[in-house]
Amino acid sequence: MVKVGHVFARDIFPPYFGSDTVTLPAVLVTGAAKRIGAAMAQQFARAGWHVVIHYGTSSEEAKALAGTLPSAETFGCDLGNETAAMAMVEELAERLDDWRVLVNSASVFIPDDVTFLDPATNRRTMQINARTPVLMAQAFLRQARAGGGRRVIQVTDQKLANPNPDFFSYTMSKHALAATIPMMSMGAADTLDRIYGLAPGAILASHDQTESEAEVSHRLNPLQRKTHATEMADAALFLAQGWLASGETLFVDSGQHLLAQPRDVIYLARQEIGA
Repeated sequence: MVKVGHVFARDIFPPYFGSDTVTLPAVLVTGAAKRIGAAMAQQFARAGWHVVIHYGTSSEEAKALAGTLPSAETFGCDLGNETAAMAMVEELAERLDDWRVLVNSASVFIPDDVTFLDPATNRRTMQINARTPVLMAQAFLRQARAGGGRRVIQVTDQKLANPNPDFFSYTMSKHALAATIPMMSMGAADTLDRIYGLAPGAILASHDQTESEAEVSHRLNPLQRKTHATEMADAALFLAQGWLASGETLFVDSGQHLLAQPRDVIYLARQEIGA
């Protein structure tokens, strides 16, 4: 079944094909067609969840992933359009009987300079990385029905504790999003709800990195090891159980946030390789 409206597109896959009723506990993962989002979607599916795979432009990848999972659907909308994002939450909240978890994983990672804030880059980055995830979380907590409380997991970044001047608007957006986690925990959630942060380090090749550069940059941490996307997926599933106090942020970065790195690891690795 496919529904196409003015703000979103949706596909439901077996075993709920042709039905608008989902009885498994449900999770929405934004940006789940590829990369870390896809790893989280797969982990929730293995644990017996119905997974809503949000995508922006990666429709084919989202459908291919959903086709490999026992119970999944895809939902496409531009998170730069907050009307579309809110419509997605409203539609899912009306239909899903046990929507327990929202994982805001999608983000944009666009370079801009610390000495000159590019207005267009900043507006898009702040909207997708900070404003839309907060609006979605608020709508989710107002509307979603779930047994045993609901969980919001906001994916931030280890740069919260280990900032550097590169990717200025991106880092600004993640700090803004992180600031809302304790505030929403205090004032927006019921006693059974939890609001969490999940802060990854360097895990996958990003921006214009080659795989060889990524192999170097991803070991620039105290453990000198590569952190894997499956570790983020495990952490998301752990937080979905709500064992930690609301407002907590969990770092998954092999200790990278404990360092003081003067530049993004993309550039540190290039310096090391070129030395």
